[in-house]
Amino acid sequence: MRILDKKTISRRSFLKSGTATALGLTIAGNLVLGKSSAWAASFDNLGGGNAATLIQMARDIYPHDHLADKYYAKVIEGYNTAAAKDAELKKMIQAEVKKINEASKKKYGSDYKDINREIERVDILKANTSSPLFGKLRGDLVTGIYNNQEVWPKFGYEGASADKGGYIKRGFNDINWLDKV
Repeated sequence: MRILDKKTISRRSFLKSGTATALGLTIAGNLVLGKSSAWAASFDNLGGGNAATLIQMARDIYPHDHLADKYYAKVIEGYNTAAAKDAELKKMIQAEVKKINEASKKKYGSDYKDINREIERVDILKANTSSPLFGKLRGDLVTGIYNNQEVWPKFGYEGASADKGGYIKRGFNDINWLDKV
């Protein structure tokens, strides 16, 4: 934990910076701030609300509580970039997110990303598994999450071994996680 020196930050300077931040977030409506760790991303093509919904959908499709939102947001940033060049993709994402939010409002009274219970969000996703957005998101997350080298250590994967002589002499049969019989 970082302890701040009270002499360097006055109440007035704290309030000024907080007000400036709030104003900046109000102006930049396409900004999404991560809940689980310190990250932020701008989604100027998709819009902040659509991106936040897509990130929540990604977390619900591949739920890993030990992964921060930033790893899921990295995949969605790819959609934001692609949407700048592909009007059809942008239109499809916006229409599908709108459809998901309408179904969420009808069944649970709020947008998909604002539903607190995972089981309720998954219920909405199950009803939309045949949508083109669900299939695209599910497919892109496989490579977007699991090919990300930053994520590998969080799953206990040490990476490729061929360039180090293979797994044979590097503990391929270490099974200390298995109960001894």
